[in-house]
Amino acid sequence: MNAEDYLPELEELAAEMGMKIRYEKGDFDGGYCILKDQQIIVVNKKLHPSRKSGVIALALGEMGIENLFVKPNVRMFIEDEMVKAR
Repeated sequence: MNAEDYLPELEELAAEMGMKIRYEKGDFDGGYCILKDQQIIVVNKKLHPSRKSGVIALALGEMGIENLFVKPNVRMFIEDEMVKAR
């Protein structure tokens, strides 16, 4: 699987975690934020799908997926993105 193949599964995982993903345009890649007590992942809608997957995976990793069931390949992708960000 390549990075963009993970996008639908990451979006589904975010929804299961109660997080909303907003695709906006601007001069940023994106990330996790809290807006009016709501957890949101903001992603630049002009990014390539593989980069969108990376941004969402990093945000989910920052939120913590340790106590959730996540498909092994998706969990590995998220963990790899966390390592890349260090």
